[in-house]
Amino acid sequence: MCAYVGKVLHVNLTSGQVRTEVLDEKTVSLYLGGVGLGVNLLMEYSKPGRDAFDSDNPLIYCVGPLSGTLGPSGHGYAVVSKSPLTGGVCEGQVQSFFGSELKRAGYVAVVVKGKASALSYLWLDDDQVQIRDAQHFKGDSVREVERKLCNELDDFSISVSGIGKAGEELCRFATIISDKYHTVSRGVGLGAVMGSKNLKAVAVRGTYDVNVANLESFTCFVKTLYERDRALESDKISSSLMFKRLSELNSLSALATRNWNNSVFEGVSKLWTDYLSDRFVKKNVGCATCGVNCNSAILISTGSFKNEVALLNSASFLSLSSLCGVDSFDAIVKAASLINDYGMDPVSVGAVVAFAMDLYEHGVINSEQTGGIDLRFGNVDALLDLICKIGKRDGWLGNVLSEGVVKAAESIGGEAAKYACHVKCLELPGYDLRALKNTALGFSIAFSGDATMRNGAELLDIAGKVDRYKIESDIIGYKLVEESLRYNVLDSLLICKLHPHAYTWKDLADYYLFAMGNPITAEELKQVGKRIETLVRLFNILEGKGTRDYDDLPYKIKNCPIPDEVPEKGMVITDDELQLGIDYYYAACNWTADGIPTVDCLKQVGLGHLAYISENAIKAAQNREE
Repeated sequence: MCAYVGKVLHVNLTSGQVRTEVLDEKTVSLYLGGVGLGVNLLMEYSKPGRDAFDSDNPLIYCVGPLSGTLGPSGHGYAVVSKSPLTGGVCEGQVQSFFGSELKRAGYVAVVVKGKASALSYLWLDDDQVQIRDAQHFKGDSVREVERKLCNELDDFSISVSGIGKAGEELCRFATIISDKYHTVSRGVGLGAVMGSKNLKAVAVRGTYDVNVANLESFTCFVKTLYERDRALESDKISSSLMFKRLSELNSLSALATRNWNNSVFEGVSKLWTDYLSDRFVKKNVGCATCGVNCNSAILISTGSFKNEVALLNSASFLSLSSLCGVDSFDAIVKAASLINDYGMDPVSVGAVVAFAMDLYEHGVINSEQTGGIDLRFGNVDALLDLICKIGKRDGWLGNVLSEGVVKAAESIGGEAAKYACHVKCLELPGYDLRALKNTALGFSIAFSGDATMRNGAELLDIAGKVDRYKIESDIIGYKLVEESLRYNVLDSLLICKLHPHAYTWKDLADYYLFAMGNPITAEELKQVGKRIETLVRLFNILEGKGTRDYDDLPYKIKNCPIPDEVPEKGMVITDDELQLGIDYYYAACNWTADGIPTVDCLKQVGLGHLAYISENAIKAAQNREE
C-alpha cells in the first residue's frame, strides 16, 4: 500500500510494554487517516464514562496519507482523545515537520495509554521505541525541551511534540506544541491529557522512505498546487492576514470586544498598519514542503518587551486583543509568547482572561480574590500576570481559571455563569455571533464547539454568501452538512484548512489516488466525511454530550443585545431561531429531532454495528418526554 506504512504503535506507559499492529486497508479506506483514523481508534480503545484524566483514556497521534511526501499542505499530524474540558471528542491538527518524521519512522498512528511513574518522554528512533526519564525537563517550554533533547540525543534533525508547564499542571485548555512554536489547533485539553500520563514529550527521528503510488502524476499535481500558490503571491498576503480578519469583523460589527460587551473595538486602528507590519514581521514561515508562508514570525525589537518572539494567527490575535480590550501590539506578542511557553491554547486563554475581567468589572469577583490584580479590560499588566497565574495554577484565581470558563463559573457561583461564553464548554473565539447568525448555528452544531475548525460557517457570513442577519431557511442545514463533511475529509487527509487552494472534491480524490493508488470518487469521500461526523456524534452520545441540549449558545449571545450605535444594534440570537436552524441541520443529517443519528443513517455510512447506541439513546429520549 503506497504512501501509508500501515503500522500502529501501542505504548503502555504504566507497564512499559510496546507493541505494533498492521493497519488493514479496509480501515484506511473507511477513515483515510488523521482525525478520521484517530476517532475510530478512540472509539475502539476508550470506555464510556471514564474521566479524561484516567490513565486508560488513550492519547492518539495520527498522520495522513500525504505526510512525508512532497505534497504541500498535507504534512501535519492529528491528536485525538477525550477532552478534559468538554467531556467529548477532542481533536486537533497542526502542520509541522513532526508528522512527516513520524511517518518516516514507520508509523501511521501511536496510541498511548497508562501513566508513567515519573515525568517521561517517548523516543521513537525508527523501529526503536524507548520510554525515557524527563524529570530534567520539568517546567520547561517545548522550545527548551527540543533544544535539550537535540543535545541529549546528539541530533538536531529530530522533531519534538510536547507540553509546557500548563500541561504538567493539568490546565484543562493546555495543548500540545511541536517544532517550537506550532500549536495543535484548538486541541484544547490534549496537553492536559498528556500531562496526566506524565508524558512530557514525544521525540521522533524517521529515516525510511515514503513512496507514492504514481510518482509522475503525483509530481505533476503537486506542481499545479505550487503554481496556484505563486499566483496568489501568498508572501504578500500572509503578513496582513491577522489584521484582515480583525478589520473585516469590526466593519461588520461582529468583532467580539470586552467579552461580548461590545461588537466593535475602537482600538483596531492601533493594532496594525503597514508601518507595524514592516517593523515587527521579520519572516513569513511555512510548514513542511508548503509554498504558503502563512505564519507571521513576530519579533519585538525595542521597548520593554524587546526580543520577544511569537507566531501569530488571526484566531489568537482576536482573542488577545479586542476580546480583552487590549490595543497594544507589543503586549499581544508578549502574551502569545508566554502562552506558547506554558503550552496553552491562545484562543481559550484570551476568552478566560476576558471572562475574568468581565467578572471583575461587574463586581462578581473582587481585588482580594484577584490577589490585587486590577483586572480591568485593556490592562496589559493584568493580561500578562493572569497568563502566568493560569499556566502555573498559581493562587486561587489561577487555579480556578485553569479549569476553563464553565468550571470556573461553577466554582465562583452567583451570576458568573452568565459571563462564561462557550459552546459545549469550549471557549468561543472572537466572533460576535449576534451579528453572524448562520455562524452562530455553525458553532452550536460543531462537534468540538468551534465552527472555524469544523465547518467554516463564518466564511459564509463574512463573504456574504448568505444573509448574516438571519438563519437562512433549510439551505443553511445542507450547506453546513456539506462543509462539515469536507472539513472532516481535509482533517483526515491532513490538508491544511488555511491553505488558499480552493480544493474541489475532484482535487481531493486525485490527491488521494496519486498518493495511495486507490481510486476514490467525490461521493465516496463525502461518505467518509459523513461516517466520521456520525461516529463522533455516537461517541459524544455515549459520554452524555451528544444530544440537542448540548447544541446551544452562551447566555450573552441569546440574551444581551448588541449595545453599540451600529446598524446591528439590538441584535441577539433568539432561542426560537436557533432551534429552527438546528431542526434544518438535523434534517439534513438524517438525525432525529433530538440530534440522534437514525439506524438507517448508521447503516448508510457503514456503522450499522453501532446501531445499539442510537436505539438506546432514542429510547432514553422518549422516556424523558413521557
